[in-house]
Amino acid sequence: MLYLVNLFKHNWIFYALSVCISALAALESGRLLFLLALLLVFSLYKRLANIHLLFILIVGIGSYSYFSYEINKLSLPVELPAILTWTDEYNINGVMLRGFMLDESGDKVYVTYELKTEKEKQRFEAQQLAGTSFIVTGEQVSPSIPAHRYGFSMARYLQGKNARGIIEIQQLQYFRQNKSFMQPIYEQRFQLKRHIEETFPPSLAAEAQALLIGFQENVDEQLNRAYQKLGITHLFAISGLHVALVSFLFFQLLLRLRIRREVATVFLLILLPLYAILAGGAPSIWRAVSVVEFVLLAQYVRWKIPMDDALSLSFIMFVLLEPGAVFQVGFQLSYLATYSLVYSSRILARYSNFWVQSFYITFVCQILVYPLLLFHFYEISLSSFIANIFFVPLFSFIVLPTNLFVLVLTYLPLPFDSILFFIYEPLRTALTNFILFIQQPIVQMWNPGKPSMIWLMVLYGSVFFTFYLLDQQAPLKKAIFALVLPAFIFHIQPFLHSDLKMAFVNVGQGDCIVIELPYRKSVIVIDAGGLLRFEQETWKERKTPYEVGRQVVVPYLKGRGIQTIDTFMLSHADADHVEGAEEVLREVIVKEVHVTPGSITKPVMNDFLHELEKTNTKLIEKMAGHKWQIGETAFEYLWPLEIEYEGNNDSLVLLVKHEAFRALFTGDLEQEGERELIRLYNEKLRNIDLLKAGHHGSKTSSTEEFITVTNPKFVVFMAGENNRYNHPHIDVVNRFEAKKIPYSTTGIDGTVEIFVSQNQMYIEKSNSLFMK
Repeated sequence: MLYLVNLFKHNWIFYALSVCISALAALESGRLLFLLALLLVFSLYKRLANIHLLFILIVGIGSYSYFSYEINKLSLPVELPAILTWTDEYNINGVMLRGFMLDESGDKVYVTYELKTEKEKQRFEAQQLAGTSFIVTGEQVSPSIPAHRYGFSMARYLQGKNARGIIEIQQLQYFRQNKSFMQPIYEQRFQLKRHIEETFPPSLAAEAQALLIGFQENVDEQLNRAYQKLGITHLFAISGLHVALVSFLFFQLLLRLRIRREVATVFLLILLPLYAILAGGAPSIWRAVSVVEFVLLAQYVRWKIPMDDALSLSFIMFVLLEPGAVFQVGFQLSYLATYSLVYSSRILARYSNFWVQSFYITFVCQILVYPLLLFHFYEISLSSFIANIFFVPLFSFIVLPTNLFVLVLTYLPLPFDSILFFIYEPLRTALTNFILFIQQPIVQMWNPGKPSMIWLMVLYGSVFFTFYLLDQQAPLKKAIFALVLPAFIFHIQPFLHSDLKMAFVNVGQGDCIVIELPYRKSVIVIDAGGLLRFEQETWKERKTPYEVGRQVVVPYLKGRGIQTIDTFMLSHADADHVEGAEEVLREVIVKEVHVTPGSITKPVMNDFLHELEKTNTKLIEKMAGHKWQIGETAFEYLWPLEIEYEGNNDSLVLLVKHEAFRALFTGDLEQEGERELIRLYNEKLRNIDLLKAGHHGSKTSSTEEFITVTNPKFVVFMAGENNRYNHPHIDVVNRFEAKKIPYSTTGIDGTVEIFVSQNQMYIEKSNSLFMK
């Protein structure tokens, strides 16, 4: 037995890679199994014994067959009505109850339910739903298609969670409360959440919930974004350091109570998985807990298991239980960061100074995960290399223990907790204000855009080569050069493209157009989408309102690697055109804003103007006749003529010329404005190449005369799917179809991207990409 243990020592990483490849092949494409052959070649290079090569092949093929079987089950429809049981992954936001339920065979489904009354909402909020079964009636629906290639993919999210699909619940009927060993843990977590809300000051409650039980829904969005900009978001998640600290404190407590070390180890083996469930069961928690479990078990039977083997066994176990986890960002980052520390131990051991070692620990983790961060979030925080050195010890050894200690005090009858809160709350508030202050500069974020799969492999190749050089104690300049050169080339690649790019971003019922000039000499954004918000009862309001600018427009810009907008044109003061503009200002450097005269006095512009005051951006009113040129691309405002703002017919109208190509952007211009344009610019408007139809395709725009004069080669309607206004209007569509003019609607076709090269126009629709 000891021989077998020694034989497999330090080799479990190869089996973990085999399982990972098999999961990816089963989830994406069987062709990815060719990576298994590359793994075998690498294993030969590392001179693994033949028995290992055989087992790697058996594990790969066997797990691929198992994963394929499990994944095929997820494609089966859910039969309704059905008895479904809530998991602990659910939330109530506004009138919507969303989360995961289990069917009678134990498969996950994602459900949504619209709460009917305030009383019903209060009833659901007052109880722990996890473990409760309901008879569910409704219908299974397809996941929504992302707004663009950089948007949130519900289908990928469900795949990562191993869920069978989405059910829109029409009726929920209580069936029973299940009794299982998990139920008391679910109930305790729910009671802890409520206890923290009731006993902690409001300014501290959300953080305590996140740090102690992994509940992050109440964390302030602005503060969460500040942590992202500093690269310390992981501090809000329960991580390996949290688990290690809790394990150490509990183990030492048992020893102080004169419990034998072996018995204390058994207690820890039992209680750690329970703690993982209590803390929310995120991948980082299970990774840390399972690694500790393997190490403790090995010690208990007097085996010494290397840390990399324990980590690899944890990885294999996790993926076998939930194959889709390989697509979960938290899972990927958690294991990659931990592997980076394990395999960089020789490098880190060279430094004894605490601050130097802290820097290298941060450096190693950040460098190994940076291509993955770019792939998922399109940007990384440059300040994270310094911020983590200070904030990780601060949160791990002061903030977290303080929250643990004060939680215990809240259960005591004496007011010790109030005394501690009196001291701690002002200090913690000051720290929050400091974090909000230092995160303000946008320039601390490096935003080169989303790498393709090829670029992802190139960047990771440079990372691994850098680690190899550091391990071989090569000159530091050489290692830095190996790391920075590919990153620099990736960064400048958008500036090497000679195409004119125009993207009509699918923001629902609204406008947002992004224009990139050749070699990215300039970026022009027209409008930023938005929602028309209506007054509603307080209980129906969402904790975190949906924001088009933050959730649709900004991800598109960052996905393209756009961190600077040269000209931000707001066509007119309607919410569906300007409400998202303030979120763009927070995230992207804007040099100049163009508005139509008089529009800034409208109430809908107030939030934008307030945000504008925090920047150095110029605000300029523009009218017909203003022209400018960049390279071979000319811009001209054709409208309005008056300084008095009266609505849609005072929209800024922009004509763009690039060599022989011409495009017209009309905002919400209606028939009166169109008639004036024809009168003033008849010859200039004839036979244009691209037309953004006025007012989302409303019947008050795109008149017969205007279509005849412009006679566009292609038309885009910017209108939401199944919108309440029935845009584009059938009469307008019929007018274009009668003239055999092709068109696209963003609500149906998704984001429409136009590429102009050598006076040829190429059209790409995001929905077509996702449906392939």
